[in-house]
Amino acid sequence: MAARRDSAVGEQSPDGTKKTAKAAHPAPAKRTPGAAKKATATTKKAAPAKKAARTAPEAAAAKATAKKAAAAKKAAPAKTATKKAAPAKAPAATPPRNESRTALVRRARRINRELAEVYPYAHPELDFENPFQLVIATVLSAQTTDLRVNQTTPTLFAKYPTPEDLAAANPEEVEEILRPCGFFRAKTKSVIGLSKALRDDFGGEVPGRLEDLVKLPGVGRKTAFVVLGNAFGRPGITVDTHFQRLVRRWQWTDEKEPDKIEAVVGSLFPKSDWTDLSHHVIWHGRRICHARKPACGACPIAPLCPAYGEGETDPEKAKKLLKYEKGGFPGQRLKPPQAYLDAGGLPAPPLGAPVPSATAADSG
Repeated sequence: MAARRDSAVGEQSPDGTKKTAKAAHPAPAKRTPGAAKKATATTKKAAPAKKAARTAPEAAAAKATAKKAAAAKKAAPAKTATKKAAPAKAPAATPPRNESRTALVRRARRINRELAEVYPYAHPELDFENPFQLVIATVLSAQTTDLRVNQTTPTLFAKYPTPEDLAAANPEEVEEILRPCGFFRAKTKSVIGLSKALRDDFGGEVPGRLEDLVKLPGVGRKTAFVVLGNAFGRPGITVDTHFQRLVRRWQWTDEKEPDKIEAVVGSLFPKSDWTDLSHHVIWHGRRICHARKPACGACPIAPLCPAYGEGETDPEKAKKLLKYEKGGFPGQRLKPPQAYLDAGGLPAPPLGAPVPSATAADSG
């Protein structure tokens, strides 16, 4: 029996055994132009399949390489996080992004409780005997220290004890009294204008409502809440420069406008806490958590503060940064409350008297 030849598969012997062989090429023959063209087309069509067959291993290798790269990339953050987690001498302030609203409220209230223990004698640091003196003193405290105001107002109130007296005062005489407070011309205009408004619109009495107080010349929400909280016993949050700085350091809020800060912080506390909260925060800002160099190493709430490390962390060096009674220096009031004196606080010296520490006396 004759052998059967298959150019595509191989050759089969008479006994049925299949042999692998190279494709047999037919003997050269005379081809027509059409046949040649058809063969060329067939060859071109087969090319992609041949190319795909060659690139399949390469594609598999590329896929494996990409898979390894993705796994390495995925593992990278964990390595970085481990590096960042290493203890640092002065940890930078990092926002507690994962802090829930409930956790924030708890942390904020705990800070206030801790500060209440540190400053149980916290009080308004302006000397006053009635609402009129308090509103005038608060207006004068802009761009200066409470200490400087307290050293100046005794002369002012001795000469002009009532709104009617100050409303009728000679501006030049008032300017001379207020000169130590700075911006004395503008402040003279404000306190005389304020006194005239009290005399003409409120019968010579300081109003006890926010909407009335903010109508007075030189009185904004901050001043109004100082008066309401400390002269009338009505809760209010005093957002001064210290308050703004500290609540942002503690990451209670990112707001920068006083009205918005007031609203956000007020929502974290019951209304009854607002006035004392203001005292605690402001006192802490003046004594320990300073603007330029906080005394982090002497801070009683350091474990609760995300900004720990912005200032001096060495305890001994931090103690040297403490101001007022915390540093053993006089406070800002000439006539402070008895509770303050009982706690070891020292009254401020009168205007013209030598001050034990210029730093302690001139820091707001």
